[in-house]
Amino acid sequence: MKPTETSSVILEKEMNWFHRVLDARIQHYFREAKEDAGDPLSISPPDLSGKQDDCYYARLVGHYRLAPEERLVLMLALAPDIKPEFLDIFFTTNTNFERGFSEFGGIVGKRHSGFIPTIETAYFLLSGGSIHFRLLYTHLFENKHIFQRFKILDLDYRDKSEPVAGTPLRLNQDVLDMLVLGYVRDPETGVDFPAKRLDTGMEWSDIVFSPQTFDQLEELRAWLEHEHELMEEWHFKKYLKPGYRCLFHGPPGTGKTLTAGLLGKISGRPVYRIDLSQLVSKYIGETEKNLEKIFTQAEIRNWILFFDEADAVFGKRTAVSDAHDRYANQGTAYLLQRIEDCPNVVILASNNKSNIDDAFYRRFQSTVYFPMPRKQERLKLWEQGFSPVSSLESGIRLEEIAEEYEMAGGAIMNAIRFASLMSIKKKSRVIVYDDLLRGIQREFNKEGRTV
Repeated sequence: MKPTETSSVILEKEMNWFHRVLDARIQHYFREAKEDAGDPLSISPPDLSGKQDDCYYARLVGHYRLAPEERLVLMLALAPDIKPEFLDIFFTTNTNFERGFSEFGGIVGKRHSGFIPTIETAYFLLSGGSIHFRLLYTHLFENKHIFQRFKILDLDYRDKSEPVAGTPLRLNQDVLDMLVLGYVRDPETGVDFPAKRLDTGMEWSDIVFSPQTFDQLEELRAWLEHEHELMEEWHFKKYLKPGYRCLFHGPPGTGKTLTAGLLGKISGRPVYRIDLSQLVSKYIGETEKNLEKIFTQAEIRNWILFFDEADAVFGKRTAVSDAHDRYANQGTAYLLQRIEDCPNVVILASNNKSNIDDAFYRRFQSTVYFPMPRKQERLKLWEQGFSPVSSLESGIRLEEIAEEYEMAGGAIMNAIRFASLMSIKKKSRVIVYDDLLRGIQREFNKEGRTV
């Protein structure tokens, strides 16, 4: 989806209105306005009624019932991205001191050559230097205001050595994407964002589990479908913390990751996987901050979070022997508290439930056991795993293979993939028994077993 023509027209009108207010504010401040000129804030904003179906910005204004001063703040934050020249006026030099005007606020970025507004810039635009009106508008940047509560603005107040008004005024990236692109981009996986989206081409009907595993998944599926009804209409929000925490445990390859992806697919929620074993050695400092980015994004976008290799952080604790252990415990405490406070579905996965510390285990609403598949389940996995364009060599008996070789679903698919690739290499569509046996042997070798 791209921004509609209506959206572009509305943003153009809104930004031009902002520019007129800014120009009037500058003239008033430097006594250049005519004596009969009114308050710059008295300039009427564009009428957005009837435009909400075609424009995200109009829906945003209508949904939150934004006042003109709030719309001005949004345009000020948006200007560097679509009309940076409108802010060039703030580069005016104060000839008394041969520098910029402090009351304009603002910063210059590392790559962006234009003016980047700060909260100070917003105060100037709205109050023109009046302390009374400046104090009147401080509520716009408090945590309880909709700008913060609903993640419309991205304000970083962490630098306590600087005045709060020096905080850069930035739109939340999702809001900016919707305004400029018409859709929200997926974040890029990397050091700064240690999570990867889980997608699958499979359907819920494709998975093969024991009846007990399906039963254990039922509560989680019900929560995904009826969470709002339970919490709001049945008023359980008075008694329950928001969110749902579940532990998946069982041997590798038994479907824990696949199930998380499918739960997201059937509920229409993106699933992001965080491999805790890759983070534990880097847990001091930056990783904690990067994990916070994941939680923040998850809460905004209603993601399901899937923490793999949970033993790495939530395993049974040992005595503290050095400073690194103390920092690691602090990091674990942070992550545990953040998971408890997260209003989303959070799934932790472990290969062995007994590895999880009892103090953590009690925090889960449910646990789901993924055992090694039994013979009848292995047979179904073998039967549905091969491509419909392939055929089996005469003499291959999948019932016998399922009976003889105890394998997890992931290992079965690896063996099928190997045998299929060997057939393609031979320019054939017939799966040969020897190739299938080699594929099974390769999987057994990984586990130190022999065929």
